[in-house]
Amino acid sequence: MSVEIREVRPVKSEITRFVEFGIDFYKDNKYFVPPLVMDDVNTLLPSANPAFDFCEAQSFMAYRDGKPVGRITGIINRLVNERTGVPTLRFGFIEFIDDNEVVDALMDAVEQWGRQRGMKRIVGPMGFTDMDHEGMLTFGFDEIGTMATIYNYPYYPGHMERRGMVKEAGWVEYRITVPSEAPERISRIADLVTRRYKLRVATFKSRKQLAERYGHELFRVINEAYDDLYGYSPLTDRQIDHYIDQYLKILKLNDICVIVDNEDNLVGVGISIPSFSKALQAGRGRLFPFGWYHLLKAYLGKNDVVDLLLVAIKPEYQSKGVNALLFSKLIPAYNKSGYKYAESNPELEDNSNVQNQWQYFERRQHRRRQAYAKDL
Repeated sequence: MSVEIREVRPVKSEITRFVEFGIDFYKDNKYFVPPLVMDDVNTLLPSANPAFDFCEAQSFMAYRDGKPVGRITGIINRLVNERTGVPTLRFGFIEFIDDNEVVDALMDAVEQWGRQRGMKRIVGPMGFTDMDHEGMLTFGFDEIGTMATIYNYPYYPGHMERRGMVKEAGWVEYRITVPSEAPERISRIADLVTRRYKLRVATFKSRKQLAERYGHELFRVINEAYDDLYGYSPLTDRQIDHYIDQYLKILKLNDICVIVDNEDNLVGVGISIPSFSKALQAGRGRLFPFGWYHLLKAYLGKNDVVDLLLVAIKPEYQSKGVNALLFSKLIPAYNKSGYKYAESNPELEDNSNVQNQWQYFERRQHRRRQAYAKDL
């Protein structure tokens, strides 16, 4: 049977079917970590995602003999395109069976949608912004993923190359052993930068206090720190409000480190969270009937893995040892929480500042991923 491509309307019922297909597609895979269905649905619904203020998107499903065999979303981020001057189409949320006809039908549909809107090149997998998942897995298919990463079958990259797509950017990931105490060199550097730049670790009595005092400033520092990174889409005020409300108020204070100067201005931040990988697998990405229990157990119970979500240092303080101050605070907290391992999550392979921070730790580089691109 030939492949039928259907547009997915931006309504909750159709978007939910689109998201659930991506989860069911990996039902027998022990390394895939499903997203929360509600999170991906809200990402793809214009009414729920403030990125639609400057983005346009269209999702497609592929069917053969009436059965779903693939999906894809095309995204146009006008903010990034204006910054780069290149009319670029992003693709993401891509899944497909190992079949040339299915892949070609999906990619042709999204490329045609982009051409009709004046796009001259295509790149992906990418999301609306850097807060979404990005990068196709190319190494580490037998490693359990994280809630912040894409998993895909090993045959995916070959189809991208068959379509004439080439590597645009690469990311690496590490599994880091949490030491019993901060390495001696880290402690010395932390002490030095504390005295030299009059910095300190801020303390908070509650997540609410953190959000009210530094919520907006925190995301503005992220904008400054990440501004020159590949494909970065600066967060708008509406997005910042959205992420403060959705995420900042559920983080564990012991897993966050905020560095400020002697006038209490934010200098840097490190944010981590207990790993939800096994909990999401157990609940199949759904809160009900028992998904909420597995997530709560991972959050409050015994958990030996912590996910490093982000580190952001103001540009004027980068390469001055501020990261050492973050680690000197977080490592004792990690030990107290019982974490044995940390997942770095994707880091651009050419970002030497980020790569160099792991040189003092026992680590294993266990996953690689990349974005593919070509002219339209």
